[in-house]
Amino acid sequence: MRAMMKALLLICACAMIVVGCSSNGNGGGNNQAASNASTNEGASQTPEATKEGDKAENEKVELSFYYPVAVGGPITEVIEKMAQDFMAENPNITVKPIYTGSYADTMVKAQAAVQGGTPPDLAVLLSTELFTLLDMDAIEPLDELIAADGGDEYMKDFYPAFMENGVTEGKTWSVPFQRSTIVLYYNKDAFKAAGLDPEKAPGTWEELADYAKKLTKDGQWGIEIPSTGFLYWMFQTFALQTGDNIMTQDGKQVFFDTPENVESLQFWRDLAAVHKAMPEGTIEWGTVPSDFLEGKTAMMYHTTGNLTNVKNNASFDFGVAMLPKNKQYGTPTGGGNFYLFKGLSDAKKQAAWKFIRFMTDSERIAQWSIDTGYVAPRMSAYETERMKTYSAGFPEALVARDQLQYASAELSTHNNGKVSKLFSDAIQSVLTGSSDVPAALKKVQEEADKALEPFNK
Repeated sequence: MRAMMKALLLICACAMIVVGCSSNGNGGGNNQAASNASTNEGASQTPEATKEGDKAENEKVELSFYYPVAVGGPITEVIEKMAQDFMAENPNITVKPIYTGSYADTMVKAQAAVQGGTPPDLAVLLSTELFTLLDMDAIEPLDELIAADGGDEYMKDFYPAFMENGVTEGKTWSVPFQRSTIVLYYNKDAFKAAGLDPEKAPGTWEELADYAKKLTKDGQWGIEIPSTGFLYWMFQTFALQTGDNIMTQDGKQVFFDTPENVESLQFWRDLAAVHKAMPEGTIEWGTVPSDFLEGKTAMMYHTTGNLTNVKNNASFDFGVAMLPKNKQYGTPTGGGNFYLFKGLSDAKKQAAWKFIRFMTDSERIAQWSIDTGYVAPRMSAYETERMKTYSAGFPEALVARDQLQYASAELSTHNNGKVSKLFSDAIQSVLTGSSDVPAALKKVQEEADKALEPFNK
């Protein structure tokens, strides 16, 4: 009996112990433990999360940046300084400018790098390379970065004419940086010597031809318009002054052989062939500014990107004017935009966008325009004190900006290299007297239509 009672007491004691453990373990004890764990996790995660955030914030990023200029030139020093200033403000980001030669050289190197699987992170390339880069699937649209950075207020500050080559199918693909238009430079001393008013540039095609003839004499041409390099670009000035632009916004069609373009190319040809006021044959893009500075031509058509060069090196009084009009004023825009390449990590993408914003800051882009002669692509740049002071003393700096109200996109299409070369070759054949205007434009229209055929199916 005693043994039986001992056994019963032992069973009750064990049961109480089990219930007690159960109560403490599965109830408040575990909940408390869970709570503690939660609290501890939270306590331990917050600093870790903070550390992760700090880590992302402070993550070291290196950006490769293709820039189209030869190593060692004065613009190289400006770009180098801008990159150094950016890195001083952003010590976790290293920008490595890679100076890649001309625009054409830079595009070739960018294409090779993309095909080799090692594209640059960002680059300044011609705004007209848009469709070529899209056809290679090489670049990122910028709309998400723009939206995350306060919407389109920033983009609205860029002159609309400069955005035309950067937007297609509702997406923004590039940001204007070193942009230009074509302007007329003229030698005021030569004007005085020819009996022309040095404060009045030719305003129409008729006046241009008349002035050019009066300015032509031994050792001095009345005008030079380059017929190498950006030949199609020069032609666009005459085309836009006479009719509409020569391609569609989607880059799938061109309009080379219109009656307005026949009239435009004939006028250009006649400056040499009929008026004898411009050299016959080929006129090199690179030698026109030096001819102007050396007094070999009294007027020249050239990019506003040459403005600082002329300002610093002209030994005579010179003027800058909007291009003379035919039926209307007109000029194509030109120059380079920032592009972001595909395959960037989020950290690199953010860093690259920060760099683009830095480089196009209103104050900075105003100084860039002053240093180089390029048009500052943002309207607010012209409201800065430094630009107001500069342009008050040198009003010629505002001519290209003022001309933007009449400007349109530069020739840019799918298969752009082939189409623009075909067109430039056709123009050159006319200017050198090898072809007549209607036949040359009809032929190149057919060739361009064929080159664009795959993009119109």
